[in-house]
Amino acid sequence: DTLILWTTEFGRLPSSQSGQGRDHNPFVFTNWLAGGGIRGGLSHGPSDEWGYKPLDREHPTQVYDIHATALHLLGLEHTRLTVRNGGIDRRLTDVHGHIIEELLA
Repeated sequence: DTLILWTTEFGRLPSSQSGQGRDHNPFVFTNWLAGGGIRGGLSHGPSDEWGYKPLDREHPTQVYDIHATALHLLGLEHTRLTVRNGGIDRRLTDVHGHIIEELLA
């Protein structure tokens, strides 16, 4: 199967910045996943009515979670992808990333 992942690195604020457009919004962003083990027809991690903040502020979906889920679907254990840098073990999905089980077929 083929995993299709279309994602943005950040969202946009729902309000204008003094007529200069809309600034980055790191709290709400768009990801679209299909095929390759993804359960279709879902919307995960809803935002407030303005698209400013996630509704679940205690457990928001992070980009690390998207990475962990994609790596899992590719057959890779994200917790094992570690590199030592400056004497510290760093992980691609940071310590926060977890697989979003709800998205799996």
